[in-house]
Amino acid sequence: MITDIRLQHFRSYSDASFAFRPGVNSIVGPNASGKTNLLEAVLTVARGSSYRANDAELISFGAPWARLDAHTPSHQRVVKIMAGDRAAKSFEIDEQKLVRLHATKLLPVVLFEPNHLLLLHGAPDLRRAFMDDLIEQTDPRFGNIRRHYRRVLAQRNALLKKDPPGIAQQLFVWNVRLSELGGQIARQRQQLIARCNEHIAQLYSNIADQPSTIQLRYASRFPAEAYESAMLSKLEANPALEVVRGFTAYGPHRDDMEIFIDGHAVRDVASRGETRTLVLAFKLLEVQELQRTRPEPPMLLLDDVFSELDLRRRQALTHYVERCQTFITTTDADIVAQSFTGGNTIQLG
Repeated sequence: MITDIRLQHFRSYSDASFAFRPGVNSIVGPNASGKTNLLEAVLTVARGSSYRANDAELISFGAPWARLDAHTPSHQRVVKIMAGDRAAKSFEIDEQKLVRLHATKLLPVVLFEPNHLLLLHGAPDLRRAFMDDLIEQTDPRFGNIRRHYRRVLAQRNALLKKDPPGIAQQLFVWNVRLSELGGQIARQRQQLIARCNEHIAQLYSNIADQPSTIQLRYASRFPAEAYESAMLSKLEANPALEVVRGFTAYGPHRDDMEIFIDGHAVRDVASRGETRTLVLAFKLLEVQELQRTRPEPPMLLLDDVFSELDLRRRQALTHYVERCQTFITTTDADIVAQSFTGGNTIQLG
């Protein structure tokens, strides 16, 4: 939880301060009034980076630096960004200077922003990132596995492109290590999907106010119980073909998460309203996963989430968002008044 924040030369803010409450904080204002920039500042304080821009773009135009100062109930957090060819970023937590935020220093947070609607219909890498980002927030060890897999994959792909003499023998070491790491990633994803399947249908039905069957399935060429051996066998099978391709075609970086509603693939049948409701259900699953594994409840950041929800669905969502510190941006103050009693309203513009 964040109790207050000061933004200096951050995005559209020259110097502004805001106080927050433990429950729902509604950020109300017309377009281009800085609502999303404020939400972005909260996320940057919590996670160390933005979700939509590189560090240099966070500094107000023409300013030499940007700074965020925030307090939680237990400590102070500062983020500094210096302008330059490569923006330099640093952190302070209770005056302890840090070059980067280790996983143990991150605040748990769940973000919903309009681009997340692509989760259901977009490319498979979006669904892979959803699974991996959530696992990394709940199990810090997973981050090392994920980064190591990427490095080994990049090294193997580089070898395929070079195609040196005796490549099959050289690939063997990379094949073994990639399969070991790939099995660990795939099993963690499958375990996550199993937990999600216990709750996703109920969450969706509650928000939609109608019973529906939602089923998630991990889509892979390899069985969970023998992922490593099956992946290794496939990597070893035809190195000449992989050289022609120039990339590694098998492994968790090619897997996907399939989503079904009432027995039909979501990408084929879901309406816009169903898509938004289902993505919200996924975000509430993220909240539940973080509550299961972290000592402090997560913050929930909802950017323009109410614009296409009717009153019934907004009120159903209210039941969940009031359980943790929530930040909601909207252009319509009446929506906030209809949906929440009490809470904190920040008026911009």
